[in-house]
Amino acid sequence: MNRKKVLTVLFFAVLCAAVATYLALAFLRQPAGPTVAAASELSVTDVVVAAKDLDLGTVLTEEHLKVVDWPAEAMPNGYAGSPVEVIGRGLLMPMSGNEPILVSKLAPKEAGGGLSIIIPPGMRAMSVRVDDVVGVAGFAGPGSRVDVVVTLTGASTEQDPATRLILQNIRVLAAGQTIQRDIQGEPQTVPVVTLMVTPEEGEVLALAATEGQVQLALRNALDLEEVETSGVRIASLYPRSRRVPTPIRQATPVDTRVRIQLYRGSRDTTYAVQKAEDGS
Repeated sequence: MNRKKVLTVLFFAVLCAAVATYLALAFLRQPAGPTVAAASELSVTDVVVAAKDLDLGTVLTEEHLKVVDWPAEAMPNGYAGSPVEVIGRGLLMPMSGNEPILVSKLAPKEAGGGLSIIIPPGMRAMSVRVDDVVGVAGFAGPGSRVDVVVTLTGASTEQDPATRLILQNIRVLAAGQTIQRDIQGEPQTVPVVTLMVTPEEGEVLALAATEGQVQLALRNALDLEEVETSGVRIASLYPRSRRVPTPIRQATPVDTRVRIQLYRGSRDTTYAVQKAEDGS
């Protein structure tokens, strides 16, 4: 009895497998459906993309570019369809490999490349000599924001040395010869830092660098608030309770009395008489 049940189960298993195989072969032999046909007929357009990662300020050449097929229904605005359209133009921002080259990311062809193309109209680039202290230990890199603090010596102020915050929220354009932010965020030891300033701010910065010692203060890139400070002098570094008062000299009183000397024989006597207010 058990043997008969086993044979029955095996028969039905083989039958189901045969039916499944037949149905699978029948499905695979059918012509492509509407979805597959639509995908094969999807129109594409040539789009110029970056062939590799490109730094800010790069002047595009043929080796920087490649052309790929792009779905016509999802074309990016301002795309380039041929390398000829973008060769010789500088990048206003860094680009990653396979990223479309858009007109909005390019400087005019006659503008060239490098630092100058990223300076907005009306602004100026000015460099400041720095060391590890002035340059915030190398963390004042391209794209960061800094405040400028100047310390003037007594010879410059004709008073005690003073320190004052003179410029705020100034963008760092370059550190040394580098205008690209370090992806790893590593500090860079450089001799100069280039700041983006208005012409008026440039005058203030030049005078401060000439007459005093300039130092940069790194700030949060999202902190755009400006603060009001009154500066600081050496005298303000000491609490009032610790200041030693300067002793006041007491003036010597003036003797306004009139002295009269009387002689009696061989003896003389001196009398001091207070002078009257009317002078008599």
